[in-house]
Amino acid sequence: MNEILEFIFNNIQMIYILVLMIFVGVEVIGGVPSVLHTPLMSGANAIHGVVIIGAILVMLHAEPDNILALSLGFIAVLLGTLNVVGGFVVTDRMLEMFKKKPGKK
Repeated sequence: MNEILEFIFNNIQMIYILVLMIFVGVEVIGGVPSVLHTPLMSGANAIHGVVIIGAILVMLHAEPDNILALSLGFIAVLLGTLNVVGGFVVTDRMLEMFKKKPGKK
């Protein structure tokens, strides 16, 4: 427990920046019109791909007995993969709406 509190105390400015980025991101994304959601999903897929690579690198450089780093890395890989796959599914479904149906002129 002391290690966690020491980590928070030593990195409090980075934690403030992270929380601020979350709030700003929610506000920016919330103001996007629905027409732009497909390009936004493509950007989100790219960002989550970077998250997956970063999580894999964290897991590679973690000590074998550091269960916290390995667990967080695994969860990040899992959630990032779910976001990428979900983003591709949503983008594919949205693009299907713009395809012409056979038999209609």
